[in-house]
Amino acid sequence: MENRVFFSWFFARYGFRLFIVFVLNAVTAVISLFSFMMIEPFLKLLFSGSLEGLSPVSNFVVSLISRNFSFDSLKGSYFVLIFAAIILFFLKNLFQYLSQSTMAFVRSNLTYTLRQSMYDKVISMPLSFFNKEKRGDFISRSVNDVQEAEYTVLTAIYQWFTDPVTLVLYLVFLFYLDYQLTLWSLLLLPPSLLLIGWLSHSLRRDSRTAKQRLGALTSFVEETMAGYKVIAMFGRQEPFHKRYDDINRSFHDKQRKIYRKSYLASPLSEFLGVTVVMVVLVIGGTLVLSERSPLSAELFITYIAVFSQTINPVKNISSAFAEFRRGQAAIERVTTFLSEEEETDENKSSSLVPEFNESIVFDDVSFVYSDAPDVPVLRNLSFTLKRGQTIAFVGESGSGKTTISNLLMRFFDPVTGCVKLDGVDVRSFGKASYRSLFALVSQEVMVFHDTFSNNITFGKDVSHEEVVAAAKAAGIHDFIMSFPKGYDHCLGDMGGTISGGQRQKVSIARAVLRKVPVFILDEATSAMDTESERAMQSSIHSLLKDCTKVVIAHRLSTIADADCIYVLHDGAVVESGTHEELLALRGQYYKLLTIQN
Repeated sequence: MENRVFFSWFFARYGFRLFIVFVLNAVTAVISLFSFMMIEPFLKLLFSGSLEGLSPVSNFVVSLISRNFSFDSLKGSYFVLIFAAIILFFLKNLFQYLSQSTMAFVRSNLTYTLRQSMYDKVISMPLSFFNKEKRGDFISRSVNDVQEAEYTVLTAIYQWFTDPVTLVLYLVFLFYLDYQLTLWSLLLLPPSLLLIGWLSHSLRRDSRTAKQRLGALTSFVEETMAGYKVIAMFGRQEPFHKRYDDINRSFHDKQRKIYRKSYLASPLSEFLGVTVVMVVLVIGGTLVLSERSPLSAELFITYIAVFSQTINPVKNISSAFAEFRRGQAAIERVTTFLSEEEETDENKSSSLVPEFNESIVFDDVSFVYSDAPDVPVLRNLSFTLKRGQTIAFVGESGSGKTTISNLLMRFFDPVTGCVKLDGVDVRSFGKASYRSLFALVSQEVMVFHDTFSNNITFGKDVSHEEVVAAAKAAGIHDFIMSFPKGYDHCLGDMGGTISGGQRQKVSIARAVLRKVPVFILDEATSAMDTESERAMQSSIHSLLKDCTKVVIAHRLSTIADADCIYVLHDGAVVESGTHEELLALRGQYYKLLTIQN
């Protein structure tokens, strides 16, 4: 979603409320102008003791007030004008408040909608996105960039819907009073707008760079926290400190430059505005004193009072351009992410219901990752997984074992060849319905900042008795009950209150509760000690004896009972057979087992 598309969406969604803001601000400006029109009659009463000789504008205001109030006495007239001024200022601030309240909804709703859209987007992304993108940069975009877009861009838009109305009304009034004097006062506007335009363009460029550096900073902090144990073990605190200092200083220098330019916009426009007022005072004062001006002294003071009120709108409009440019960099980062290609599911509404009755077949499958097209991960891989079978994949790291499980669950699709479920290409099914056939227990265990119970059920609507049965099957029930709150105990951030082995048991209980026909066990017991691993392997074998299992293993002792073992090397199958058959070959499998023993 480009910036142009974003603003089209924004005005389509909030256009009516912005129109209300515009109307309310127009009413505010009119009331404000009326309040300034009372300066001349007040000065007339003060200096001449009567309201005779008023300009047509002031006379109009007085006639409106006189419909409800009397100007018979001098003292009474003072109180009437003062009371009318109080009423006008009250109404002005009331409508201004209503305008700001309407804009408050737009601000908060935009922030909510953008963050929700970004979260919805990230959970719809393909697995490849998480392999190449920095998590900290996404966090920076969804938190910092959205907040800055809300503050800078909406502040600018609000000022554009507020100040131009006020400025136009005031200028019309000033032209009505004395068009020649007003024309003289506008001579300095073009130079100020050119200066602010240059400043705005520079701000947008610098802000885009600053956002990228802030994303790198957030990513580095997230990476440091995730890998602190390794950093401490290797004594690398000082190099990491220096690297962070370099990134932080780079961001600091750019941000300081942005602040200086941003802060320059307001005083620069104010200085130019005050200069114009001084020019008006000199020219207008000379004309009034020489009696060559149509303005009386009282009306000239009204003119100066109204003209001074045009400084803030001009300043705000020019500052709004600077803020808008600064916010555009944040919006670009948000919209760039929202434009990323999501995980597609062309058969989401397919009427085909996946059922695993006979076999899953890899038919001459090859695969490469899009960011490394010249590095084959799998090459012409073919095998058959029959229902009820246990097959295992072994091989050195990087041989393609985990990629097979990703292809099985359709996190990726083959580059060539196909995967078939009971003779049907799995791409014919919707991804969600197809993935419902599988349960994954991985060495990269993910538990959430939630209770034991919710981590095990993971959204599945089951009874507490079924949760307990799954926990017992995974050998973690007694451990759970050792906590005062039992199944309601919160595991903390990333399961930080329990060990890696216990986290794997939670993951196994979650998979068991899923009750699916195919289990993928990717180093499912790697975080457990030998005794716990043997007990768990025995438990898994008992629990899943009637299920189909795909086992990815480094510890070859855990797959001796597999119906077929495939040995991978550089993405290709170099050996296959049972444990005994592979040992008899004395090939790659025998070599791996000998090394482990």
